Order: sequence, then structure tokens, then C-alpha cells
Amino acid sequence: MTKTEAHITQLDRLPLSPFHRRLLIVSGVGWMFDAMDILIVGSVVATVAGIWKLSPQVSGLIISANLLGMFVGAALAGTLADRFGRKGIFQVTLLAYSILTGLSALAWNAASLAGIRFLAGIGMGGELPVASTLVSEFAPAKRRGWLLVMLESFWAYGSVLAALIGYLFIPAFGWQAAFLIGAIPALYVFILRRAIPESPRYLLSQGRVAEAEAVLRQMAVTGEVPEGQARSAAGTRAGGRPSTRVGIADLFAPGLARRTIMLWILWFAMIFSYYGIFTWLPGLLRGKGFTLQQAFLLNLIISVFQIPGYFSAAYLIERWGRKSTLVAFLLLNAVAAFFFAEQSLGARADVVQTLLWGGLMAFFNLGAWGIVYTYTPELYPTRVRGTGTGLAAAIGRLSGVLGPYAVGMMLTAFAGSQFAVFITFTVVLIIGGLTVLILGEETKGRTLEEISGE
Repeated sequence: MTKTEAHITQLDRLPLSPFHRRLLIVSGVGWMFDAMDILIVGSVVATVAGIWKLSPQVSGLIISANLLGMFVGAALAGTLADRFGRKGIFQVTLLAYSILTGLSALAWNAASLAGIRFLAGIGMGGELPVASTLVSEFAPAKRRGWLLVMLESFWAYGSVLAALIGYLFIPAFGWQAAFLIGAIPALYVFILRRAIPESPRYLLSQGRVAEAEAVLRQMAVTGEVPEGQARSAAGTRAGGRPSTRVGIADLFAPGLARRTIMLWILWFAMIFSYYGIFTWLPGLLRGKGFTLQQAFLLNLIISVFQIPGYFSAAYLIERWGRKSTLVAFLLLNAVAAFFFAEQSLGARADVVQTLLWGGLMAFFNLGAWGIVYTYTPELYPTRVRGTGTGLAAAIGRLSGVLGPYAVGMMLTAFAGSQFAVFITFTVVLIIGGLTVLILGEETKGRTLEEISGE
């Protein structure tokens, strides 16, 4: 074992330290704002649909435009992160979507709102996979699952904030206020610049040994590495020379093709169901006969169920493992979606049934998300980790574009009935769960290098 490899081994064996907690909080708050900005759109669309007299199809197109931008951002940012580093791309994408979210308040009709949300989505889509890649490369092997699920749990806080803004601010100050509040993360990027170092695994893969050593010392990984020896080890990890260009073909190399196919199907199912359900939820609740204010309140209560979903996933992921926990959460999410579909057949809205099955959908869907963001970067080697994670997210974003628009189409085709909508989500979630069951592999307790064969 070279001294560089010994450093990486020590990095994997470290207990959670103040450094890891700071990394979690700094990355997580950015993640929280990302969720808030995305989910604000659902409350805004539910409001402007009445003001601008929008059909369900047009409302769905506004939401889908945001997600189309996220597809573009995820596809580009992962590759750029493998070429230029995780930290810089994380900062740029965060700043871009924050500013464009504020500019969304200037929209004057459905087309302008869709256009601005498309551009904001590019930043949003790029930030998420890069953040999870960065945190995964710092995390100790034994606590990596817990740390990444806790990172993803900040999404729940952002969801609750978005629901609170919809409930408290939009009725009082108008939908524009929601977007102006969403611009706050633009200031947060300056904190990120100082607080997050570059991934030492990435730096070593690029032959930037001195910088990697500085980060390792900052994390209290002691010992010096002779530069020539470390550079040799870094070159070995990168295939003999630092790698700067990665293509889609690399994700289908021997040992990776099965993982890539599994992850693309998984992400497709997850994003189709999540954005189809939760960006439309205020509008769907309105369609059940609730007033706008009641719909926003129910949306807020359902959003709170996400938080215990994340914490249960964080507990189980290091006990049951990634694969078993993920399959269980996906299939239980499908069960909740089925019963939500069944209760939607009632002539009158039932508050208890709505909260029960809506809350369980939020619990299992968002708990599954915590595992997906842990599982995805684990399955790729360092030199393609950003690209692999970004493209899996990008494939998912395509279904995100389809999901909200499909909801609008089904509501129109079935005269507002929500039964077909939630049966569709049930089937998609079952497909996702079975795909992981058949093609997935367990990564619990293994180092990133053991999983990838580096």
C-alpha cells in the first residue's frame, strides 16, 4: 500500500468530526434552499392558474420547464465537476439558480414564467448531484450512508419552508414574494466559498497532490506524502495520467454497465413519481374541493412527514443496507400511492384519508430519496463519479419533465379524476423497486475504492 492509499484508508476510517458536521451543514443548507426554490413553483402555479386562467396542461408545462432545465444542468454539471472540480461547480450552480429564482418574480404570463424557470432549473439540476458527489468523497466508509441521508434530509426542511411560504406569504403578499424569498441563497454562496474544500479524492485523481495533502491535513489526517510517491499513486488511480475528459461510454465499461442501467431506471421512477406528485399536490388538493388556503395547509402538514422518513432511512441504511432499505421504501411508497388513488374516488374530500396516505407517500418517497443520493455516487469510481451521478440525475429529470405534464394531461382526459394519476405512480414505483431488487448490489460498509475496484 502506498502512503497515498494509506491516507485514503485513514480518511475512510475517521470518526465523524467537526469537519464532517460543518461539511454536512454547509452543503445541507444549500440543499434546503434548492428544495425550497423547486417546490415553491407548485404553490405559485396553483395561485397563478386562477389569476391567468391557465388550463391543467399549461400549468403542467410551467412545472415541466423547470425540470427540463434541471435535466440540462444535471447532464452538464456532473461532467464539468469531473473536469474542473466539485467545489467550483457547486458554487456556480447555487449562485445561478438563486439569482434566477429572484428574477422569476418579474414574470408577466405563463410563457415568461416557464422561460425563467427553465433557466433557474439549469442551476438547480447541476447543484444536487455535485453536492452529493462531494460529500460522498469526504465521508468515512462506515458512516457514509448516514451522512448522505442526513444531507438529503435537508430537502425536507426546504419542502416545509416552501409549504410555509405558500401558506403564509402567498395569500398575504402575492406569489411574487415567494420567488423573492427564494433568492436568499445567492448570499449563501459566499459562505460556501470559504467553508468547503475540494475533494481530496478528486485532487489525487488529477495529480494535484500538494492540494490534496493540504485538505487531508485540514481534516486531521496526519503524515506527509513524498510528492513523487503520491503522484505515482495518483497516476495509477487515474489510469496512468490525470483524467480530464469522461464520456457516456465510460459509464458502460465492464463492471459499470449493469449499475448504470439500474440507476437510470431508478432515477426515472423516483423523479417521475416525486415531481409528478409533490409539485402538483397543492393543485391536486384544490381539485378535491379544498379551498386554496386549505390546500396550502394540507400540503404543509404532508410535507412534515418527510422529516421522519429521512431519519428512519438514515437509521436503517447502515443496518439493513442500501439495497434492502431502498426496495422496501419504494414498494411501500407504491402501496401508499395506491390507497391515495383509491380514496380519491370518493365524492367528497376526506381530510383524514388525505393526510394519512399523503403523509405516507411523503414519508417513504423522501426516505427513498435519501438512499438514492447515497447509493448513486458510491457505484462509480472517482474519475467518473461526477459524470455518472450527474447523468443518472439527468435521465431522471427527463421523467421529471414528463411527470407534471402527464398529470395535467390525465386530469384533462379523465375530467379531473385523480385515480389514474396515482395508479400510474403506483406502477412506476413498483418498477423502480423491482429494478433495484434484481440489478442492485449492496455497498454498506465498503469503501468507495472497494466498490469501484480502484
